[in-house]
Amino acid sequence: MARALQVTRSDDGAVSVALRDGLTDAELGEGDVTVDVEWSGINYKDGLALAGNPGVMRTSPLIPGIDLVGTVASSNSARWAVGDAVILNGWGIGETRNGGLADRAIVDGEWLVALPDGISARRAAAIGTAGFTAALSVLALGNTDGEILVTGASGGVGSIAIALLAALGRTVVASTGSPEHRDYLLGLGASDTIDRAELEEPGRPLQKQRWHGVVDSVGGVTLANAIAQTTYGGIVTACGLVGGSDLPTTVMPFILRGVTLAGINSVECPRPTREAAWALLARDLDLDLLDSLTASIPLAGAIEAGAAILRGELRGRTVVNVRE
Repeated sequence: MARALQVTRSDDGAVSVALRDGLTDAELGEGDVTVDVEWSGINYKDGLALAGNPGVMRTSPLIPGIDLVGTVASSNSARWAVGDAVILNGWGIGETRNGGLADRAIVDGEWLVALPDGISARRAAAIGTAGFTAALSVLALGNTDGEILVTGASGGVGSIAIALLAALGRTVVASTGSPEHRDYLLGLGASDTIDRAELEEPGRPLQKQRWHGVVDSVGGVTLANAIAQTTYGGIVTACGLVGGSDLPTTVMPFILRGVTLAGINSVECPRPTREAAWALLARDLDLDLLDSLTASIPLAGAIEAGAAILRGELRGRTVVNVRE
């Protein structure tokens, strides 16, 4: 029997969220590995799922949670044995099938990654999809020199991207709409901050070259301006759309400056790339710094946390102790 947050959307669109006890394995779904979940997290997608957003919540009822960290309880997979500590990010959990906001999950063993040595379950949940996406973005930038712009800097992806890039010796400029976040972002390792308003107004397709690399989690006009300001041969990674799904730019930055736009997909990322990203996090992320930007909540608290992240009120990372 499992305890979980479950979201239900009726035919007329009404959404309800309940903390349920006594869910059977049949209600959890299908898979060859059962995981005793210890920690999950709150990501923007989780906020949308908890609100019943049909673009994320694609089945009803649904247990949200695109991240989970726990221990294998039973396995019919040759890859995993009982007692193995594992992580799952993406692969449709918390969207098309039940996710991590539960104390038990049934999943496909091919989706799991081993918890790296030296990272606790709580810290792995704090990294979560946000940190995993940040690591994928940093890998895509390669050995980029010069100033690197991070947009959406005080969010989960932005915060961990700054910390990773700073640990690698890169010069990071953080874009934020909250002046009170400046000290927080400098503490993560940013060398400077800019007001996000500088990137929010439509601009020319080619602007003054500044950024040698960009980690963008905003999209829309912000991404278009970041591309227009990227230097010759620079790399721009795109992993979010909180500022819009359109991209109002032209081909000019790509054919005149050789700019590369690299899309970051954390959901269906292949295993070798997943393992490389987690290896980067285990090697270079300052775990004490990670702790300083992480808040813990019990399972029932995920409802309000999901609403708060949609309002833009969560900073850093929020992890969910699903056993509280």
